[in-house]
Amino acid sequence: MAKIVFMGAGSSVFVKNVVGDCMLSPVLKDSEFALYDIDPARLEDSRRMLTALNHNMGGHAVITAYLGNENRRDALRGATYVINAIQVGLYEPCTVTDFEVPKKYGLRQTIGDTLGIGGIFRALRTIPVLQDFADDMAAVCPDAWFLNYTNPMAMLTGYMQRYTPVKTVGLCHSVQVCAKKLLAGLEMEYDPGIRTLIAGINHQAWLLDIRDRKGNDLYPEIKRRALARTEKHEDMVRYEIMKRFGYYVTESSEHSAEYVPYFIKDKYPELIERFNIPLDEYPRRCIKNIEKWATQRDELIHNPNLQHEQSREYASHIMAAMETNTPYQIGGNVINTGLIPNLPQNACVEVPCLVDGAGVTPCYVGALPDYGCLRACVSQFADSQRLRQYDPVYADRHEHQPCDDDYGRLSAFAEDVRRAQGHHVPVHLHDALFGRPGANLSDRAEAWPGGYDLGAGASRRDQRVEYADYEELFPDFHSGRAVRGRAH
Repeated sequence: MAKIVFMGAGSSVFVKNVVGDCMLSPVLKDSEFALYDIDPARLEDSRRMLTALNHNMGGHAVITAYLGNENRRDALRGATYVINAIQVGLYEPCTVTDFEVPKKYGLRQTIGDTLGIGGIFRALRTIPVLQDFADDMAAVCPDAWFLNYTNPMAMLTGYMQRYTPVKTVGLCHSVQVCAKKLLAGLEMEYDPGIRTLIAGINHQAWLLDIRDRKGNDLYPEIKRRALARTEKHEDMVRYEIMKRFGYYVTESSEHSAEYVPYFIKDKYPELIERFNIPLDEYPRRCIKNIEKWATQRDELIHNPNLQHEQSREYASHIMAAMETNTPYQIGGNVINTGLIPNLPQNACVEVPCLVDGAGVTPCYVGALPDYGCLRACVSQFADSQRLRQYDPVYADRHEHQPCDDDYGRLSAFAEDVRRAQGHHVPVHLHDALFGRPGANLSDRAEAWPGGYDLGAGASRRDQRVEYADYEELFPDFHSGRAVRGRAH
């Protein structure tokens, strides 16, 4: 019998999808499901909901709940699989300040959970918690697989893979729904026999190939129909990227608009209207979801006849494949060990993976197309691209050398963010992020090296990173080269 631990079990709708899928699986239905959270009310909601669901589905599973940090090791003890769906800082206060503080400086976001200020601070809030999880897992369930659903996917999954011994794969919804949603928007029939190749980095993976069951290339018709749509719609950014670069990207237009430096520009506000870009979209969704839960809660928690239908999530299929040694293909986030040779070695990439009794085996993809796909992905690794995208100083289409005024604005910005969220960031990160009192940002920028060679490409699973070196935490964000880990 497997033991499946759900970290962040207060996410009741998501936990129902994943655990409900497991209860439908002949292989997993007898598992012990350990629910862990730090919110007693939400944890109890999920426990009651899953207990009722288990009863209605035959009562095969064992449901246990564990509250708070003091009980975390007991929750993890003997785990076979650990599913991570935590959100450190929640909507309030952290998501609010992720958006409101940058907005003071003209830095606009749509989702803010992957890159830019929102993504960076999500990572800074979450990595110390994941390190605690990793320490506990090494002590009480060293052979367990860690299935990460928490964003920013590449930063968090890459951290676990590079700097902890935990067997980790990152999972995102985008890959499995990409082709179906694309075809639906173009009024093209989706056939389960359609074959696709998707690869890149999380939220910027590319639909490199799409063919019907007879092997016919569907891209020509897709592009013809996409170019023919002239009305405003929700996917205009992705269509524009496909038009210019030749390939469709996995993540939504509202996400994609903030990943490349072409759409959200202080000096070109007309682009927001032209491409139907929903600024501040994520806070609006959070508010809607909070309001929806207020009405949905009774339906899920107090429904004695609660049932479940198979969801689109990978988790149950992954665990069943490992338990039975039955091959199953996923799109997974893994370390780049030459899988995509023209993306940085040791970065976290999203590629097809084979899952079976041996675990998760990534598949070789080959080089991304040099123009467009590669360029857009590499821009996510480059520090200069992040500045040009998000700071009005860099909003022009031309290169710009930073001046003292630029660093002054960025210093003030950093100080505001520190005041808003510093209590969520470990104290030993502060010097690296914000400098010593009175230190000049340009001095700190010059002190950050561009990167360090890892040598023969070791995964560094036997090492832990020192928090004092901020740059070293985020090779996926900060540098196009591999960076060092520091053992202690």
